[in-house]
Amino acid sequence: MLEAGTKAPEFTLSDKAGDPVSLSDFVGKRVVLYFYPRDNTPGCTRQACAFAEAYEEFKAFNVVVIGVSKDSVASHQKFAEKHDLPFILLSDPELTAIQAYGVWQEKKNYGKVSMGVARSTFIIDENGMIEKVMPKVKPDTNAADILSYLNAE
Repeated sequence: MLEAGTKAPEFTLSDKAGDPVSLSDFVGKRVVLYFYPRDNTPGCTRQACAFAEAYEEFKAFNVVVIGVSKDSVASHQKFAEKHDLPFILLSDPELTAIQAYGVWQEKKNYGKVSMGVARSTFIIDENGMIEKVMPKVKPDTNAADILSYLNAE
């Protein structure tokens, strides 16, 4: 996994409308880039809804929120509509950004080992540098933890 103080890897992925979005589109703004395993699963839904509830607070900090998973554009569109998600969701089925950020990891579930997305969040500064890395975040507190960090500055 990448560390704070390193340059955030550039990527271009499709959003929920199928339009290309690049990290470099947000130079001059801070970005909360969060990686999550799968649309419409209990933890991922709680995490996304917490970001949605706090969205105005993130905007007040001039922070762009971007969620990334390997789900399809169509899946993201349904997920966003179902839960009224106002922020950007990016589809990464080729694991381009997921692997670049080091969040494609071995996971153990009930003794079974498989590869998957480790729920992780990166705060990227206005110049494209990783400011803070939050590995193994909790879906219920991720958005609040980021806001606490932003408020403490």
